[in-house]
Amino acid sequence: MIYLDNSATTYPKPPQVREAMARAMREFGANPGRSGYEMSMRTSEAVFACRESAARFFGAAGPECVVFTPSCTQALNLVLKGYLKPGDHVVVSDLEHNAVMRPLTELTKQGVTYTAAKVTPGDSDATMEAFRQAMRENTRLVICTQASNVFGIRVPVERIAALCHQYGAKICVDSAQSAGIIPIDMADSGIDFLCCAGHKGLYGPMGMGMLLFRDPQDLLKTLIEGGTGTQSRSMLQPDDPPERYESGTLNVPGIIALRAGIEFVRQKKPEVIWQAEMQKTEILYQRLSRIPGVKLYTERPGLPWYVPVLSFNVEGRPSEEVGELLAKPGIAVRCGLHCAPLAHEKMGTLETGTVRVSPSVFTKREEMEALANRIGQIARQQRGKNF
Repeated sequence: MIYLDNSATTYPKPPQVREAMARAMREFGANPGRSGYEMSMRTSEAVFACRESAARFFGAAGPECVVFTPSCTQALNLVLKGYLKPGDHVVVSDLEHNAVMRPLTELTKQGVTYTAAKVTPGDSDATMEAFRQAMRENTRLVICTQASNVFGIRVPVERIAALCHQYGAKICVDSAQSAGIIPIDMADSGIDFLCCAGHKGLYGPMGMGMLLFRDPQDLLKTLIEGGTGTQSRSMLQPDDPPERYESGTLNVPGIIALRAGIEFVRQKKPEVIWQAEMQKTEILYQRLSRIPGVKLYTERPGLPWYVPVLSFNVEGRPSEEVGELLAKPGIAVRCGLHCAPLAHEKMGTLETGTVRVSPSVFTKREEMEALANRIGQIARQQRGKNF
């Protein structure tokens, strides 16, 4: 199989990630923070080591700033529902995923309002002006993606963070498509809340996400309450992070495997991964741009304006049908609306969806060539039907 759906989840996982998960099942089978015997203590130490790795990797102040979640979606929900109150105003980009838009829409029933700012690909000044115009006196939070999961368009979140702080607002960044690819330093960038998908560019297992705080004293309301292994006499949820947000038993095998993924990316260096994957994406773009009947939606993707995600369509063919035709010879892509109707509305693909391609560190150049060849065949067959 040629796997090119890495925006959904990276595959294959590095050998050290697979081994870390297997080792966790063998050696770290006790519940962390719940008991004083040796295996429980060792498991707690292994979980803490992942917090340390994540904090170093993203420039957070310390391990207490790292909260483990089942997904980036839950991390985003935790910020939105834990930080906002009735009467607050929020600014988002016009590229947002439903992981932001659905909980935000739910919050509008409680009196929260929002404005979508226009992102201009390749023009950070224009994008910044749109965000500036969207800010209001009651803007409490800007929450936006760092890169579109459909079109790979990068958003200048570092500059937006500075703008937020001028207005006394916080910024929450959805890094589902950027963590592990774009270098992120929370201390330097001013990002207040960073939401990560552990199973994408960080090469961890599915079912793992993280929320990182720049200031762990920015307490959020909790989504759930329950046992944390601390302050068990009290009926009240602890105030101290990260336990405040981690009720119930943690996904220990996932956390230990995620640490291996983070270390894999750290050793290879995100900027090197970014450049290599963008080269593969540009190769595909060049090939597709020469095929009659293939529609591309952005300018040629390149550094620093894009991440390695490319969407296209074959004229006359529904995107889902193209996906099926690619799947027959074993080429895995994603088709449809990608849970991001705002981005599709912006680019005029709300009715058609797109065929989305996203490589990983393991993708070979010849695999991108094979995809382009197959798309050429599909486009030629479609042109033949039209005559």
